[in-house]
Amino acid sequence: MRDPYTVLGVARTASEAEIKSAFRKLAKKYHPDANGDDAGASARFNEANQAYEILGDKEKRGQFDRGEIDGDGKPKFQGFSGFGGGGGANPFGGGPNNGSFEFRSGGAEFGGADNIFGDFFEQAFGGKRNARSGFTAARNTPTKGDDINATLKVRLEDIVSDEKVEAIFPNGKRLAIRLPEGVEDGQVIRLRGQGQPAVFNGGPPGDALVTISFADHARFSVSGRDLLLEQDIDLETAVLGGRVTIETLDGRVATKIQPWTTSGRTLRLKGKGLTRKDGGRGDILVTLSIALPERPDPELTALFEKRRDGLDR
Repeated sequence: MRDPYTVLGVARTASEAEIKSAFRKLAKKYHPDANGDDAGASARFNEANQAYEILGDKEKRGQFDRGEIDGDGKPKFQGFSGFGGGGGANPFGGGPNNGSFEFRSGGAEFGGADNIFGDFFEQAFGGKRNARSGFTAARNTPTKGDDINATLKVRLEDIVSDEKVEAIFPNGKRLAIRLPEGVEDGQVIRLRGQGQPAVFNGGPPGDALVTISFADHARFSVSGRDLLLEQDIDLETAVLGGRVTIETLDGRVATKIQPWTTSGRTLRLKGKGLTRKDGGRGDILVTLSIALPERPDPELTALFEKRRDGLDR
């Protein structure tokens, strides 16, 4: 895979917030649900997921920056460093024609440089000191099965609940999963070993990748881990004060309205928003709006007519 920094379009000095923002933009742009049968968009979406899996994890990002893993998150071979100086075409020391190294593919014999090349194959592939056994071991290394992908639409109520939600994959497989604390819209959850079985060599199964998508809510909109709500109050409550009942994700909560409250005032219900990674929860921000009765109220009309006539005198 390409350099994950290049995939997400961020600098190596990018902050965690910048990396997360870049990933969310790409995930939204190339999400399969928004691009139909566009194979190119699907490939870019998967590539962005893989890049964020590395850069979004502090430990993996450090390993990549130090050259310990590649863009797929696999350990990188560090090369033949420490094998001695020299130059020319022979990477194992000495000049290009000094006779210190010999490799015969037919007889599979190694000589010179303390049989370094033979030692390499023996250590790397666990075989005998010959080229054929080394390459055969590499070729026969168990291959991992294919990953499977699914998009899971979740309700805001699911995010704050302890109940599991079910993801259904194109192959018909169903998996019940528990959403992690602070789960985000567009986040990919990797379920290791739940993908397709390996076809050859008894390799490990692939993984199941579940992309979380927040379903639209009838009353709330999402802002980070907070929820935004517009709430009507009647004129009498706005003038005299009182209590109003708010429907939260966890049930009803009664809150106090101060006398002479104008439209646009915002109330905060602490700890009633979405879950956070630290185990806490965001808030609900309630914006109040004064609503007149659905039907004309003769007494209320007469009151304001009297008030207006008094002011006109």
